[in-house]
Amino acid sequence: MTGKLYVEGVTQGRLPPDQLSDNFGDLHPPLDAHEALVAADRCYFCHDAPCMTACPTSIDIPLFIRQIATGTPDAAAKTILSQNILGGMCARVCPTETLCEEVCVRETAEGKPVEIGRLQRYATDGLMARNDHPFARAAETGKRIAVVGAGPAGLSCAHRLAMKGHAVDILDPRPKPGGLNEYGIAAYKSTEDFAAREVDWLMQIGGITFKSGEKLGKTVTLEALKSDYDAVFLGMGLGGVNALGLDGEDKDGILPAVDFIADLRQASDLSRLEIGRDVVVIGGGMTAIDAAVQAKLLGALNVTLVYRRGQARMNASLFEQELAASKGVRIITNATPKAVHGNGAVREIEFEYTDDDLTPTGQTFRLAADQVFKAIGQTLVGEGLPELDGRKIKVDGTGRTSVSGIWAGGDCASGGDDLTVTAVAEGRDAAEDIHATLTGAAG
Repeated sequence: MTGKLYVEGVTQGRLPPDQLSDNFGDLHPPLDAHEALVAADRCYFCHDAPCMTACPTSIDIPLFIRQIATGTPDAAAKTILSQNILGGMCARVCPTETLCEEVCVRETAEGKPVEIGRLQRYATDGLMARNDHPFARAAETGKRIAVVGAGPAGLSCAHRLAMKGHAVDILDPRPKPGGLNEYGIAAYKSTEDFAAREVDWLMQIGGITFKSGEKLGKTVTLEALKSDYDAVFLGMGLGGVNALGLDGEDKDGILPAVDFIADLRQASDLSRLEIGRDVVVIGGGMTAIDAAVQAKLLGALNVTLVYRRGQARMNASLFEQELAASKGVRIITNATPKAVHGNGAVREIEFEYTDDDLTPTGQTFRLAADQVFKAIGQTLVGEGLPELDGRKIKVDGTGRTSVSGIWAGGDCASGGDDLTVTAVAEGRDAAEDIHATLTGAAG
């Protein structure tokens, strides 16, 4: 969060350090070797497994679980990583409860799926702990590719291109690579600096250079990149934050949820983070949930998440909604913000109830608030971009944009679902098409 907040009720150190440490411990502790074998033994190793179809990166889930069950977890890790080079992070943050595990035959029959996500973490963490990188770089091709954005899509694209023998420069405005994984997810989902360690491990492939302080439209133009490189991949995500559109939105205490989460993720001492007594989060997606839960874990007394539509329309999964409720977050649906009240700093947010079609009902209410986090979506930022499809870059199935030599993927591109695992798949697939194009193998 930019600047220090001078808002009554917003303060540091609401909880002692030991309690903060407990609160921000690993959400899903890793399986040990025995637990992994027991979990793997529940898999039916289905032919035409629905879990594999549900995975955006098409990991051969029955195969990697069988490899764990037969005592070869490193082989399982390679099966995972060959499709999803960020398989370790995806095992932590992927909404498996609405993807692979939701369609698991065990879930259908018994209401308890195979723990695919935790098994994936078991395999990939074991390989990374030994600092083992199972992929070798091909002979250098002499081709240079610029990857704009060091998030999941950009990292996935860069690794696959480097593995093919190309030289890759990753350009990003932030000092550390990782994008969403480093700056944008709840701290309890990625503990012990895992995002940075995973990037370091990924970079072992060689041939990748990270250039920080580079922002498209500011320090570099797309035209210049197209001129200087053999191909360009755009994976910069969505840099802008949607506004509430209310008078008083600039009052002290009203902040983008993504900034709050980023500050928390980079904090070396959680007790020094400022948090309000009465916190209101506006939005219904994963960012809103992450902000609300972490505000509660930092010691906010009252945390309320308000979403304009019904609960069934929330982008956050039912698991995430239940997690928030279990931590003491109150969720109010079918309500939209109408006014900000306060003198210089926010004191209350006024809402109006709506029908499912967002029609105002005329019934209003106010919530006390000394801190408000906006999580109502982000927007694409950039100049001179390829053709857009709505608010995102228009791409085909392999990530090609309207401009020859430029590909795009991840949150900035059309067709995605704003998931880390989908961004990884799109970056990987674009890299394959870039390689085929540069080597003359493209159809």
